[in-house]
Parts: sequence; C-alpha cells; structure tokens
Amino acid sequence: MNLNQSEKILWKSLKKGDREARNTLIEKYTPLVKYVAGRVKMIVPPQIEFDDLVSFGILGLIQAIDRFNLDQGIKFSTFASVRIRGSIIDGLRSQDWISRSGRDKAKKLNAVYRKLEQSLCRTPEDEELARELGLNMEEYYQFVLNSNIPDLTSLDIFVDHESDIQLIDMIPDQTDGPEQILSDKELKDVLAKAIDRLNQQEQFVLALYYYEELTQMEIAEVMDVSPARVSQIHSRAVLRLRGMLSRKKALFL
Repeated sequence: MNLNQSEKILWKSLKKGDREARNTLIEKYTPLVKYVAGRVKMIVPPQIEFDDLVSFGILGLIQAIDRFNLDQGIKFSTFASVRIRGSIIDGLRSQDWISRSGRDKAKKLNAVYRKLEQSLCRTPEDEELARELGLNMEEYYQFVLNSNIPDLTSLDIFVDHESDIQLIDMIPDQTDGPEQILSDKELKDVLAKAIDRLNQQEQFVLALYYYEELTQMEIAEVMDVSPARVSQIHSRAVLRLRGMLSRKKALFL
C-alpha cells in the first residue's frame, strides 16, 4: 500500500481519536464517493438525482474511514469503494426509491425476454420485445430505463437470478487447486461466448463500464450519445447476457 507520509500521519492520528484527522480524510476521499455515485447512476432509474447518490455514499465513506485498519496492508480506496456502493444501494432501498413498480417492470421485461428467446431460439430484437410488451419504441426505451434496478441490471451483483455467482467470481484465484481453476475457466468461457453474441455497441458499453471503469457521463462523452442512451444500452446488454447465461445455469450451481 503506497501512502505518503502525511496520510500515514492522518490515519495514525485518527486511531488516537483525532476528529480533525477524520474530517480531513472525509474531505480527501469525497471525490471517490462522487466517482462511485457516477457509476451507480447508470444502474438506477433516471429520476434519481446524482446528488442524492453522493449523500448516501458519504455515509458509506464515513463508515469505511471508521472501520479501516491501516495495518491490514490494503488500499483504502479499494476497501471504501465497496462500502460506499453498498451504502448508496441501501439508502435507495430504505427510501423506497427503488420502487415496487420499477421492480415489477424489471421482472416483466426479464420474463418477456426469456419467453421470446425460447420461442425464437435466438436473442430477441428490441422491436420484438416492444411488440410483445404492447409498446411503441419510444415507450419501450423508457420502460427499459425505468426498469433499471441494481440487482437486476448490473453484472456487479448476480450473473444469474437463481444463483449467487457474481462476475467477479469468474476470475480465478491463483491459490485455488487445478479443479477449481478449471471450473472458473469454464465459467469465464461461457461468459466470453455470451458477450461475443452481443452487438458491438453493447460490448463497447460493457467494456467501458466494467473493465475501464468509466462513469455513465464519461461513457456518454466517448460514444457521443446521451447518458440515458448509455443506460439503455447497458440495461439491454445485461438483460441479454442474463438470458444467455440462464441456459447454462447448471454451470453456476
């Protein structure tokens, strides 16, 4: 862990109960909260304000600062990011901003997608999904946006609704034995093949979000589209990946 001397002094002072050191650390890492909030913004309904996400994230930052142990040898930003994101999602749930209607729409969209995929024996197009839902294309895209629920439209949570496998679980641990590494490789191969079936635009958004770790606004600037359009593409891509992966469910159980 690379810390400059001044930050080491701050953490040591905090351990001794120095409130001023705590406040300084909160101020120092507030940009991290804004970064995490910017990424979460893409996987929540558009009516949720960025500033509200930041407010919830600040609570997670404070908890992370209070719980961080400098002696563990891990980067604080890594430790804090998970807690900031969790605090944002918990805050949204506690305020009922992730509404019942939003969840119902997400589940309906997922059900319609799976139904069409099974009947067509291929990935359904947006026009086909819209027709099945009884919506025109403008209404359909808005429906997708309003269906943006973190635990249904993010690969950071679950890759399959009925398992506890996350995208991160597909990265092999070098300390695992040969059998476990082989199993992880099979899972990664399944995901890679599913991603290959996405269109170029969907693949690009996933790469920028999950691998380059850009925010919604940054991706929109790169692609020269609106943030809302980025959110639509992301939701559609994740929905399609879930549908493809659900047929391989046995590998995840």
